[in-house]
Amino acid sequence: MTGLPATRIALAAFVVIALFTVAPGAYAGVVVDGTRVVYPAGKREVTINIRNPGDKPSLVQAWLDAGNSSAKPGESKVPFVLTPPLFRLDPTKSQSLRLVYTQDALPQDRETVFWLNVLDVPPRSTANPDLPNQLELAFKHRMKVFFRPAGLKGSAASAPGQLKWKLLSKDGKLVALQVSNPTAYHVSLVQVTATVGDHPLTVKTDMVEPFGASTFNLTDPVSAPGAGIDIEYTFVNDYGGNEKAKATAAAR
Repeated sequence: MTGLPATRIALAAFVVIALFTVAPGAYAGVVVDGTRVVYPAGKREVTINIRNPGDKPSLVQAWLDAGNSSAKPGESKVPFVLTPPLFRLDPTKSQSLRLVYTQDALPQDRETVFWLNVLDVPPRSTANPDLPNQLELAFKHRMKVFFRPAGLKGSAASAPGQLKWKLLSKDGKLVALQVSNPTAYHVSLVQVTATVGDHPLTVKTDMVEPFGASTFNLTDPVSAPGAGIDIEYTFVNDYGGNEKAKATAAAR
């Protein structure tokens, strides 16, 4: 940085910070309709719509992975073909991605989850030629793709209400909640609050797999109660909306 006036250094630092904080407003970017994709096994294909509401073109690259967020296009073996994998999306235009199941073997007694990645690369900025070292950002959208076999017992809508909760304690302290999912469907939890007396405890949550269980540590361990406690939780439905439910966690 030697040789640059102090005002130029300060301005360059401001530009970097501004790009991080106001880029979503300054550059609208592409929009992926929906927050998740459900692929029923009987469908020939599923389409995902992508729009460019901005005033500049974008280069868009799309691919699937099997759960590794660092995987590059083509690195993950997935039983789907996604087209087009790379395209230019002009301002105010839209493009449909076609997702086709290749019929490779997948479990038929439960859902399988994959991930759709949509990388949005904006055009190079020429707004300020006096600052050649401006930071340019690409934006990656990542969403779940649920492959849903035909004939599964129950329904995705009823699965969150069937979760079973347990209290886990250590040395007389309540330290965690364990949740088991006896259904064939994934349940994506957004927030869980356990209330012990007048003390609400927020739990860091995640998705619970079919026929699986997850343990969530409490942010603030408290004295273990002698009986069950009330649980309030928020989950994501098939349409990407948040719904709330209540349950009781059994003492263990």
